[in-house]
Amino acid sequence: MTDVKLVRNVAILGHGNCGKTTLAEAMLFSAGKTNRLGRVDDGSSTMDYEPEEIKRNITIGAAFNHYTWKKHEVFLADTPGDDNFINDSKYVARVADCALFCIGAATSVKNQTTKFTDFIEERKIPTIICITRMDRERANFAGVIQGIKDNLPLKPAITYVPIGAEESFKGVVNVINQKAYMFDGKGKATETEIPADMADEIGVYRESLMEQVAETDDELIEKFLEEGELTDEDLLAGLKAGVRSGEISPVSITAAFKNQGADLLLDMINDMLPSPGDCPSQVGTDPKSKDIAEREPKPAAPFSAQVFKTMADPFAGRLTIFRVYSGTLSGDNFYNSTKDVSERFGQIFIMEGKNQKPVDSVGPGMIAAVAKLKETVTGDTLCVGSAPIIYEPLIPIPPVISYAVTAKKGDEEKLFSSITKMLDEDLTLKLTRENQTKEILISGVGQVHLEVIGEKIKRKFGVEMELHTPKIPYMETLKGKARVQGKHKKQSGGRGQFADTWVEIEPLPRGGGYEFIDKIVGGAIPKTYIPAVDKGIQEAMEKGVLAGYPVVDMQARLVDGSFHAVDSSELAFKIAGSIAFKKAAQEANPVLLEPIMNIAIRVPEDCVGDVMGDLNSRRGRVMGMDSEAKNEVINAQVPMAEIQKYSGDLTSFTGGRGSFTVSFSHYEEVPAQLAEKIIEAAKKEE
Repeated sequence: MTDVKLVRNVAILGHGNCGKTTLAEAMLFSAGKTNRLGRVDDGSSTMDYEPEEIKRNITIGAAFNHYTWKKHEVFLADTPGDDNFINDSKYVARVADCALFCIGAATSVKNQTTKFTDFIEERKIPTIICITRMDRERANFAGVIQGIKDNLPLKPAITYVPIGAEESFKGVVNVINQKAYMFDGKGKATETEIPADMADEIGVYRESLMEQVAETDDELIEKFLEEGELTDEDLLAGLKAGVRSGEISPVSITAAFKNQGADLLLDMINDMLPSPGDCPSQVGTDPKSKDIAEREPKPAAPFSAQVFKTMADPFAGRLTIFRVYSGTLSGDNFYNSTKDVSERFGQIFIMEGKNQKPVDSVGPGMIAAVAKLKETVTGDTLCVGSAPIIYEPLIPIPPVISYAVTAKKGDEEKLFSSITKMLDEDLTLKLTRENQTKEILISGVGQVHLEVIGEKIKRKFGVEMELHTPKIPYMETLKGKARVQGKHKKQSGGRGQFADTWVEIEPLPRGGGYEFIDKIVGGAIPKTYIPAVDKGIQEAMEKGVLAGYPVVDMQARLVDGSFHAVDSSELAFKIAGSIAFKKAAQEANPVLLEPIMNIAIRVPEDCVGDVMGDLNSRRGRVMGMDSEAKNEVINAQVPMAEIQKYSGDLTSFTGGRGSFTVSFSHYEEVPAQLAEKIIEAAKKEE
């Protein structure tokens, strides 16, 4: 097993279409891991290998590989940049020691970019900034650097400066050793002298870098102020320390499609980013004592790891992917402290794109996988039973869009069995049943997210799912009182049916449910028949008189009635109760109720006005606002019917910078003009 000092694990993060996967392919090729330069565009990428990824030319799920470069073993995790699949990026950032933050030289800082730097900032992950696609049209190095400074929490330390741009991009200058590296067209960088016309510019960059590095260390700032400069050794040492503390991020430059700059980036990862052994101990909880527990990132420490991804395969079963925090895993079992069970496995694997490489053991910092575990799911902690620890669970991004789901060709059992398997793989996916509408709802992060789930299910399990806009679970209630007679009398030869009831109904406060009160005196109706009246009323309430929706928040009082010694029965009184309710409901001013949702919308300050205006157009009420570090949080209440497709709308008018969570609040009366349309539509459906 590799010495832990020579191990690196790196999450490649960045917004969609900034070249992350192409960069990963160039790194693997330059390190000799692959024998050809994989391309996203032609489907030959080793990291984007799922058919859904090839079809869309985007990364949908985090993919893993590793390479060896100058004796260092580096584990790469290429993550999605699309909002629909950002949960994988969040989880990878949670378990990674280091990050490679990519930003396109032509596209610069996008609205969504801040979501990825938030993952970095949350844990102060040591980060290299990689400016990608320097060979593209409108590539602008200085503009990207300024965009980062103006909009992101990262502090770029310019260690490389491009020579040329767009089609004329041909090399870079190392600001520290003041050497140029020219690209030969085959992925190799040849060291040479700085072009004469860049000498002054590089001098300015070097002065700025010395000042920036010195500010991260008291001794260095003192030396810099006294001597006016830092040596190359001081500069390198200070830069490494600043990167590892998360204070500054060195900048690399690549054009990965032509494999330009990847080898220099491999060196920078080895030299600048920390090994697992350089990182602090991992903190968790002892499941027995509930005390704080720590694990040092050393091979000799007790083994501990956390599962951060699960992949469902119809043939191989579940593939469980985890990051080792401490100790060494070998053998054929470990203890799942989250579930309090021991699990056996057949073989440990290292991920290599869609393939897996068997290994005998894994240690700190390594990303590994095992197959066919029975109990273990994403977020669980793995360890040794003699030294149990539980790490903080991974919290998925909550779903924000729901559809009613059915099987296209009627194979419902197979469909829901397949969706259940996908729930293990994707924690942002939810499957619920709406009791009132009897619909099965599938919920996800966005429209594309659910479409991709459907494609995966069809490919993996051979069953197609259809999505439909869910029915709104309207209710009905009463605003007035009524006293009516419910009488059931039937005589057609033989024994007849007779039941006579007098019922009073009136509304209860919202959320009051249903109350039945027995006010019968003097035996007008025998006690044995009274529960049947109650049952008849409740069954009739399931289908209200306006549009057939359930009736709620009502009190029914059985106040009088009569019976027949021979012809009365429980069934007759049940029917009489139902008749009484239907007559009373017509007289008691029935109204339609709709579900109102609590919604918390997080947007930058400049989007607040647009969001408020949009909420007003959706019959929403703003309940208040909170301020966070970077966003304003608008708390509002909005009818469910108005926000069924809010996810896409919010993305469009905030440029992808907004997010929201939603939960049920209460029911309210539907405005009369809208109620008429809903009632009319419901009657047409009947």
